[in-house]
Amino acid sequence: MANVSFHAVEKAFGTTKVLHGIGFAIDDGEFVVLVGPSGCGKSTLLRMLAGLEEITAGTIAIDGKVVNDVESKDRDIAMVFQSYALYPHMTVGQNMAFSLKLRKAQPNVIQERVNHAAKILNLEPYLDRYPRELSGGQRQRVAMGRAIVRDPKVFLFDEPLSNLDAKLRVAMRAEIKALHQRLKTTTVYVTHDQVEAMTMADRIVVMHDGRIEQIGRPLELYDHPANLFVAQFIGSPAMNVVHGTIRRSGGGTVVDMGDGVQWPLLDGPGVEGQSVAYGIRPGDLSLASSTAPGAVPGEIVVIEPTGAETELLVQAGKAQVTLVTHGRPEVSPGERVGLVVAPGKVHVFDQTTGERLAA
Repeated sequence: MANVSFHAVEKAFGTTKVLHGIGFAIDDGEFVVLVGPSGCGKSTLLRMLAGLEEITAGTIAIDGKVVNDVESKDRDIAMVFQSYALYPHMTVGQNMAFSLKLRKAQPNVIQERVNHAAKILNLEPYLDRYPRELSGGQRQRVAMGRAIVRDPKVFLFDEPLSNLDAKLRVAMRAEIKALHQRLKTTTVYVTHDQVEAMTMADRIVVMHDGRIEQIGRPLELYDHPANLFVAQFIGSPAMNVVHGTIRRSGGGTVVDMGDGVQWPLLDGPGVEGQSVAYGIRPGDLSLASSTAPGAVPGEIVVIEPTGAETELLVQAGKAQVTLVTHGRPEVSPGERVGLVVAPGKVHVFDQTTGERLAA
């Protein structure tokens, strides 16, 4: 196991810069997820750590040793790709053993490590099968097993679940997390799926346009997003955001949307007349009568029952907002309702900069 650090790392392809001074550290044994939309630079950063891309500027260190000029094969890392990259003419056991054979490891060591990895990943019954005889989830486990047998200092995962169906992704998510809990190897995992990031990571690095927007524990990012991008990227369904102006009066503080709709705001962030983005998560809204005191008036547009929860799309003035409620409310499209905002759950951001306003 090892720690990993990035210091002022930049990457450019010709005159196009794709990473802008990335810097953060990963502790020994930590599971860190790089998350962000396509094109944000997360896979490029991972490939630079793996030695598959050259570093334009800055340094990357593994276990305190700068590896900028160290060959990929000498970095003591193992990478699991989005495509399983298995050799079709080799059995599962041969695929898992291949890297050790290239290193000329002793046959008894190879067999011991392959058996150990197969036991961890429940692949023992499949060691003599070929990749074509396996399901997608089993092939992904073989790719993980090939990484495990190397006993690396750092595991790298580049969107390994993207090719799997929804049910299998959930199962493999749990398997990878359980694997990390057993092996406790430093792990860097890249994904564009914020649900994967939230459920698997010790810490999340949110990236956008080649820069880090925020680093923190999953619930820290969920509860206290540093800016509007993080607020809307983390959480599913996404945070509701409406735009308006802060108004203070004897009756309290509100964000006035200018269309007759006012959203309640506890005293604190922002100043009178400031243009802000007002954020509230779907689970922090509840239904009330359209005439309930303090409720935001709205009209039901769409009802999406999922069983244990019901997702409602509500038109509130010019804005459409999503509400998630437990159970099965007896409402119909077109019905007038009131939206009650949970106290203390509002997020307020400067409309120009997108930065969070401190209370």
